[in-house]
Amino acid sequence: MSAFLSRREALFQSASLGLLAAASPALAARTGVDAASARGVVTRLFGKGAEALALRLEPSTGSHPWYAVDSRGGKVSVRGDTPVALARGAYAWLRQTGAAHISWEGDRVAWPAHAADFASGKVESPFGHRAYLNTCTYGYTTPWWGWARWTREIDWMAAHGVDMPLAMEGQEHAWRALWREFGLSEAELADYFSGPAFTPWQRMGNIEGYRAPLPSAWIDKKKDLQVQILERMRSLGMTPILPAFGGYVPKAFAQKHPEAKIYRMRPWEGFHETYWLDPADPLFARIASRFLALYTQTYGAGTYYLADSFNEMLPPINPDGADARDATYGDGTANAAAAKIKVEIDPALKAQRLAAYGKAIYDSIRQARPDAVWVMQGWLFGADQHFWDPAAIAAYLSLVPDDKLMVLDIGNDRYPDVWKNAKAFGGKPWIYGYVHNYGGSNPVYGDLDYYRRDLTAIASNPNTGKLAGFGMFPEGLHSNSIVYEAAYDLAWGAGQGSLSAWLSTYARSRYGHTAPQLDAALGQLVQAAYTTRYWSPRWWKSKAGAYLFFKRPTATIGEFPGHPGDRAQLDAAVRALTAQAGAFADQPLFVLDLVDAVRHLASLEIDSQLQAAVAAYRAGDISAGDRARRQIGTLALAIDALLGVQPETLATWIDDARAYGDTSADAAAYVANAKAQVTVWGGEGNLNDYASKAWQGLYRDFYLPRWSRFLDALKAAGTGPFDEAAVTRDGVAWERAWVAADVAYHRQRPADPVGEVKALIAHLDQARKTNA
Repeated sequence: MSAFLSRREALFQSASLGLLAAASPALAARTGVDAASARGVVTRLFGKGAEALALRLEPSTGSHPWYAVDSRGGKVSVRGDTPVALARGAYAWLRQTGAAHISWEGDRVAWPAHAADFASGKVESPFGHRAYLNTCTYGYTTPWWGWARWTREIDWMAAHGVDMPLAMEGQEHAWRALWREFGLSEAELADYFSGPAFTPWQRMGNIEGYRAPLPSAWIDKKKDLQVQILERMRSLGMTPILPAFGGYVPKAFAQKHPEAKIYRMRPWEGFHETYWLDPADPLFARIASRFLALYTQTYGAGTYYLADSFNEMLPPINPDGADARDATYGDGTANAAAAKIKVEIDPALKAQRLAAYGKAIYDSIRQARPDAVWVMQGWLFGADQHFWDPAAIAAYLSLVPDDKLMVLDIGNDRYPDVWKNAKAFGGKPWIYGYVHNYGGSNPVYGDLDYYRRDLTAIASNPNTGKLAGFGMFPEGLHSNSIVYEAAYDLAWGAGQGSLSAWLSTYARSRYGHTAPQLDAALGQLVQAAYTTRYWSPRWWKSKAGAYLFFKRPTATIGEFPGHPGDRAQLDAAVRALTAQAGAFADQPLFVLDLVDAVRHLASLEIDSQLQAAVAAYRAGDISAGDRARRQIGTLALAIDALLGVQPETLATWIDDARAYGDTSADAAAYVANAKAQVTVWGGEGNLNDYASKAWQGLYRDFYLPRWSRFLDALKAAGTGPFDEAAVTRDGVAWERAWVAADVAYHRQRPADPVGEVKALIAHLDQARKTNA
């Protein structure tokens, strides 16, 4: 993904500050890390100017990670207790002085000619660990990444103080070897592994063999990549979370072992059933131990191992497993609490079985790695809270030693009471965090003030038990960078002052300078869009998609309750930001942020025009319906053209997938995976458009023609009967044909993005006049 590596404004002025890169020899000998790894991060991110920073690794003097920055007489030194702390301290100083900003959208680096005097004092994180990434990130964002892109992301992690990332690449290499040893043929393996854009859900037991086969070349590339990833993470003193066996076995394995206690689990979101091995069966321990042995042979030993056995799947409780097989999950994560269990479960049996499951899963890890800590995501405790009541959670965790299980309580911006209901997970270490992003979808939202209040409260709450850290666990990356900048600042105890002061510093580092008018405009944008903790429209009436325009069409959109945020204030913020373009148009990150804000505003207007068009056609007002449709087309095409300025487009996503293939067949399979994921997803459930994107190419070539077909049918029906089911079936066939079509997409960059922003605002004004 070269766009993320090349978009840099670099003004490197090597200051004559004297070079010092030192570490405590005793500390380096004990930990195997030294300041050289931090030196590599800051040099890669900030260029030759970083060579002038003195970096010194010192032993920790307490329980909190720390760094300190001193600038005197033009000489800058950074001290810290880990390489990550050193990288974080260097970046914090550069941001504070307005010299640098690092983000997914690009960087701005401008070293000062002379470093002003500055003393940070000892900056301590209130959290022992700062975690990052989600199992799903490895499907929604990273399937086509190589070492250059991973180098960049690990550097980003270090600069933001992350020390506990989920490291899920490369595991199919161990799974393939494992299942070969257990007798699966190459044909059976080809049917088993899902395609590269869908591996996370294969790993968690939700699906099997979707868009198979998974090319061996992809497995081999990811193996080599994971070796590099773990070497770099470990050199920085990070403690990556590695995969372990959660119990799911191939269908072919289940057929070969009729004597084993294997449950047929429910079909997840319209896919076919998967198979889960009872941890009490002797095969479970054999498989778990052998997987970790194979994994360790290739990647080395770890401490933290992730095993999620029940991600949006329910544990079998009754002996026949019918409760797990026949359970319904509700309508996805939108309203999982409404799910019902069709089979009665005895509470005592439930507690007994859950306790046994938890103990057996931990024991299967312990036998291979006695010093290991079992890690599990706590998402299930919120998403399936109808099943995971406090008694169920307590039972599941009860027989695992307190220091041998860590819970990643990832969804506090969606399910804020999980840790309270679980009584801080009964004395187990746990990480508090937010998902924020779902499916890599990218509406403009977050809640900066909530994060400030919430993290201050959680860090000082006396009832948090063994709270071990904080993390951001996005399903996808590359949007709303301000959210992650703010959250990881707070994870290091920064940003606790006024939000307006933090925003001004953010603007100065991101755009090179600021002004009262720009600070005010950013404040308006935050009040309009960044006061939304959870983007609720992503699920509506069992339909996924960030906006109505991104959802599979329906004539019921008049019932849509509306989007979060303050649209009038968003409009004012967009206009205020546009008014500052004369002073900031030479700053690429300002232009990107302006484009993001206006495309979000214009997408909300498209949704309003869609509602108007549907209502008009159903009322028989063809003229009004046609007027709304013209506005939809004008706005969609204007947005699509403008989005060529963004780092990611449909073309870049497909090009990255194609380039990952070593053969034409592999390349074609990767492209089909890539196109399916951001549109139809898969199954016969509600997942279509779950990973919808505000990307160039999708507005023009997918969302607009799909809605046009639907509105044509609605217009033809007039006030008479409308067979929406038949129209939807035809639309689904069109979607599948779109995925299968061999079409070349090309990024088209706007020649004058600020001018096109102004033109889009004029289109918005015209659209509102038309509706008035």
